[in-house]
Amino acid sequence: MGDQRPLPIGEAWRAMAACFVTTFALFSRHRVRMPRQLVGTQLRFADGTNARVYRETRLGSGLAKDPCTLVVAFRLRLVRGPAHALFRHESLLNTPLFVGFPGFTSKLWLAHDERNRYRGVYEWDGQRRAELYARSLWRVLALVSVPGSIRYMVVPGLHRDDMIANPPPTQESEPDDTIWWRTAVAT
Repeated sequence: MGDQRPLPIGEAWRAMAACFVTTFALFSRHRVRMPRQLVGTQLRFADGTNARVYRETRLGSGLAKDPCTLVVAFRLRLVRGPAHALFRHESLLNTPLFVGFPGFTSKLWLAHDERNRYRGVYEWDGQRRAELYARSLWRVLALVSVPGSIRYMVVPGLHRDDMIANPPPTQESEPDDTIWWRTAVAT
């Protein structure tokens, strides 16, 4: 997985501010879509956990020219029981934190799994752009997440839906903490 760390604070907040401004231009041109075809789909992960898609966000076709899949995971602090439903509704307000980043094409929003982890499964146009986003987002997630729970994986050369339909193989000896991002089967 490599060395994962957030961007320096100033750089991350500047990237988030630029994203925020760009997002409103995209909304004003009606470029942001929220298709419903995958909502309700259960994704199974190689670590044995499952999560339900509760929202999808796309720009245009949602397909990248230089595709990579980005999976981000985190556990929220102080969110338990019925508060999960409240978070899922409120999370729509977080859309300006990613839609305007260069290279964003689509995101599946996943409800918490059996370990209380939320995941976002994205398609990004360009591996470096996905990495920049994940490291910028880290600063925002750190404000509301359990310390040490934020992680991400960038899978270059693979469209998001292809990774879900045909996940990369897992070795039996791989521990759960290294395969949390790999989809196993969509049901």
